[in-house]
Amino acid sequence: MNERAYIEFKSVSLDYSSLAFHHSSLKEFAVQLFSRRPKPKITDIHALKNISFTIQAGERVALLGHNGAGKTTLLKAAAGLYPISGGFIQTSGLIRSLFEISLGFEPEATGRENILYRGLLLGLKPKYIREIEEEIIAFADIGEFIDYPVKTYSTGMLVRLAFAISTIVPGDILLLDEIIGAGDAGFMAKAKQRIESLIAKSQIVMLASHDFSAVKSLCNRAIVLHKGEIVFDGDVEKGINCAKRLQGVVQ
Repeated sequence: MNERAYIEFKSVSLDYSSLAFHHSSLKEFAVQLFSRRPKPKITDIHALKNISFTIQAGERVALLGHNGAGKTTLLKAAAGLYPISGGFIQTSGLIRSLFEISLGFEPEATGRENILYRGLLLGLKPKYIREIEEEIIAFADIGEFIDYPVKTYSTGMLVRLAFAISTIVPGDILLLDEIIGAGDAGFMAKAKQRIESLIAKSQIVMLASHDFSAVKSLCNRAIVLHKGEIVFDGDVEKGINCAKRLQGVVQ
């Protein structure tokens, strides 16, 4: 584990080009061509605007704001999943991210095979993955389906396996997009314990959430986003009040 984990955003901007929203098929083009309605003007989306902050080891930071404020985009930029348009991001420490954990499974492969694939994507060695395989299987608790193709899984089974794999190894920096609910009450209790353990072992936690109770219990700092900009950075209670006021504005 890195002893001096940190995250620094310096004047970070992230834009989605309007080209991504243009016609994606010949059919759509033909529909628009013969439509009498004027074509709506689509402009670039400025998801993050001149974002700057530093997070040091020991901080548990809540990202607050209404849907579309930029919370998830900021997390994915920190994880290196989204390329930024300007500024720079610097991190020190091993990053573990928990969002969209069910993406990336090979539907034709078995659950057991997907443990190997996902473990490799997490940067784990094949030998180590084999050592922890049974622990993952026991935590997911999907029985004989572990040797069935994941295309046969229910949504709940898929989430359970994905959660079991993604949370098996802690990191220095933990990025969370909401607290994950993963099935029945018994499994959710295990999942909550696993999340709490990961948080305790992490140097830095960033949590994007609408659950103010969870934020109060887990975080010691709040960053409030509005339309891609930071409008508050500081005390958790004050941050929650700021987020509530903004939600009143946008609803």
